[in-house]
Amino acid sequence: MAEAAPVAQTKATGFIRGLGLLDSTMIVAGSMIGSGIFIVSADISRQVGSPGWLLVVWIITGLLTVMAALSYGELAAMMPKAGGQYVYLREAFSPLWGFLYGWTLFLVIQTGTIAAVAVGFAKFLGVLWPKISIDNYIVAPIRITSGYAISLSTAQLVGVLLIVLLTFMNTRGLKLGKIVQNVFTITKTGSLIALILLGVLIGWNADAVHVNFGNLWHVGGKLQDVGRGLTAAVPFGLFVGICVAQTNSLFSADAWNNITFTAGEVKNPKRNIPLSLAFGTLLVIALYLLANVAYLVTLPIEAIKTVPADRVASATANVVFPGRGAAIMAVAIMISTFGCNNGLILAGARCYYAMARDGLFFKSSGELNHRHVPAWGLIVQGIWAALLVLPRTINADGSFGSLYNDLLTYVISAALIFYILTIAGIIVLRQKRPNDERPYKAFGYPIIPVLYIIGAGVITVVLFAYQTATTWPGLMIVLTGIPIYFIWKKLGTPMAEEGSMSEAAAEAKGEY
Repeated sequence: MAEAAPVAQTKATGFIRGLGLLDSTMIVAGSMIGSGIFIVSADISRQVGSPGWLLVVWIITGLLTVMAALSYGELAAMMPKAGGQYVYLREAFSPLWGFLYGWTLFLVIQTGTIAAVAVGFAKFLGVLWPKISIDNYIVAPIRITSGYAISLSTAQLVGVLLIVLLTFMNTRGLKLGKIVQNVFTITKTGSLIALILLGVLIGWNADAVHVNFGNLWHVGGKLQDVGRGLTAAVPFGLFVGICVAQTNSLFSADAWNNITFTAGEVKNPKRNIPLSLAFGTLLVIALYLLANVAYLVTLPIEAIKTVPADRVASATANVVFPGRGAAIMAVAIMISTFGCNNGLILAGARCYYAMARDGLFFKSSGELNHRHVPAWGLIVQGIWAALLVLPRTINADGSFGSLYNDLLTYVISAALIFYILTIAGIIVLRQKRPNDERPYKAFGYPIIPVLYIIGAGVITVVLFAYQTATTWPGLMIVLTGIPIYFIWKKLGTPMAEEGSMSEAAAEAKGEY
């Protein structure tokens, strides 16, 4: 559907509409594929106990993700503005709900993920260069409290430097950011396809196939406590295990909504954002399911459960390339995490830009530089993400964990609540603003949105009931935004909405 030619399209200020359908799809897919798909199937296998239920977990994740993406398309086409999900919650419910999402995004969801992905990149670089290690300290852990310390290892340093590099690159303009995104997303998608094909065609292990597919639903072997002493060995424990396992699989498939943050820079956003959400999520979910099939035809389920450091993809690659699999997968995962972080960094700052324009975030984050990107929003995000790399948690055995991992575990359930609210917002806005233009309407409305709300709602309830130690703290993190909202509302100064300009206009001014 061709857009009208509003003033915003030719106005020589604001964002540059430089993201086509391919670019937008690459942001969706590239932000989703990080390191999770290469690792989390080991933990999921321990939670659900069998090959069949492992696949069911990923199928449920796929259905929920695609249903959500197809539903978000309506909101994206209806409100093609920078800020995406923040804007949808603001318009459907209230500015407070929009702010609570944006605040949690900045405090943990986006920045914590950026920190985790950056250190993930460094850890796999360490496979090739052993001096890069989370335990090779430049500054040894300094205890701050009995449960927390701060350190700087070579892996942490690499993670920080990666955040700095990608943040700087994205301040140089949208063109560079999208080129990096496209190149790395195409490369890592090709790498994942290669892993699948090589695993099935070359790594095919008749014994593993017999064990896994001959006992597809048999729950046994090494099982993990999924809450209150339950394991998948009993039917209700299996149900709880499937719900709890979604924290792994949904997190691995998350960030598909990042394209909505960049709506002010998408060409013909009323058409291209819904299409990119559909194409990107369908592509990634299909690859994720096939990757798990590749794992199951190369490795027995018990080997998947007990693989060192949960590196299932590396173990699969080692079957195909004996002795070299770890190094090959390290390169593939470094490419994947580099591209993933570029997409996260690029998109996240656009949400803070929208908040700042409403007077609810640092004013400088709502201003664009001469390259028409929110440079200060990128910098503020980069500083906080880099700082999250440094704190360490102290485990009961005296070993050290990472604070961002705990924070992300805490807010996964909270993120689900925001997804549920956003999709409920489609129903709310149909009632509140029935006459607004809707170039794309949610697929299967109201059945698909309602099914998502029910499915995600059940998972959320189970998480709060059986994973209390990691869910209620997340809710507390969200609630810290309430007083912050009223402080910013009192002190902040809203700014007028900016338009967008075309690539041609920006190029003519030498600003693209």
